[in-house]
Amino acid sequence: MTTWLKGLIAAVAVVAVAGVAIKAYSPPAAEPAAKAPERKDKARDNHAEQDEHGADRVVISDVKLAAAGVVLREATSAVLNDTLQLNGIMRANQEAVVQVTPRFPGIVRDIRRRIGDTVAKGDQLAAVESNQSLTAYDLKAPISGTIIDRQISLGEYASEQKPAFVVADLSTIWVDLSVYRQDLKRVRIGDEVLIDPDDGGGDLKGTVSYISPVGASDTQTALARVVLPNPDGRLRPGLFVTARLVLAKRTVAVAVRVGAIQTLENKTVIFVREGDKIEARPVDVGDQDAVHAEIRAGLDVGERYAAENSFVVKAEMGKGEAEHD
Repeated sequence: MTTWLKGLIAAVAVVAVAGVAIKAYSPPAAEPAAKAPERKDKARDNHAEQDEHGADRVVISDVKLAAAGVVLREATSAVLNDTLQLNGIMRANQEAVVQVTPRFPGIVRDIRRRIGDTVAKGDQLAAVESNQSLTAYDLKAPISGTIIDRQISLGEYASEQKPAFVVADLSTIWVDLSVYRQDLKRVRIGDEVLIDPDDGGGDLKGTVSYISPVGASDTQTALARVVLPNPDGRLRPGLFVTARLVLAKRTVAVAVRVGAIQTLENKTVIFVREGDKIEARPVDVGDQDAVHAEIRAGLDVGERYAAENSFVVKAEMGKGEAEHD
């Protein structure tokens, strides 16, 4: 065998041995990275959840409720009123209004009182110089009350044909209500009326004391009058009011404020306080009046619920569900 052939055979043998060695050694496969632990966020103040019955709940503190103007009340029994809605106006009691007219014509030399002043019987209102005697005489208040009109000015000619002042005793006020003809048969003297002066002070209770025997042709209404006491001057003649004539009353076992009723996910709900949570409780609502609504099922007497500004809780519950999702 020639020398170059021996060398070739030796080289082939070396390459074969190296290949076997490389194949025999294979590096270990990389281990998969460890799975990162799942992160759990802490519950937030308005975190939404559902109980075992599927009722929606939201965690919200009393401080947050108070800051949002939400008022909690207890469910109680209540009297529902079947009422007739009426509109009206407050007027001075015309049986306690006096016009002060000069006894003799003359020139107004002095004015002591103006509109809005409170006077006692016998107080001087003005001084008039008589054209006949050329001496001044006093105009005095014939009753105690409030000056609601003045028709004279200083230096003006005052006539006995025109009242100089109008004094009214405003300790009682007339509330004249307009009743449409189709409702007249439902109104009786002595009927209870709840009157809202729309001043934030709540309703006033009175009774119908007079029903006009004639009607107004332009409005096709007749007048029903309620006389209200006005010791603190809360009621002001000339302002409009709304009223509810009570036709019938019925006591219900469980009732809530009308403003507490909300709709959530096509269900009628009341937001009920459960520990530190507010629960959207589905309820069966019965009859209602302007103040209360009957709850036939879903709520018990004594349970606390969002009676005012309940829409704030509804918004918080929607927000909490969004964050939870």
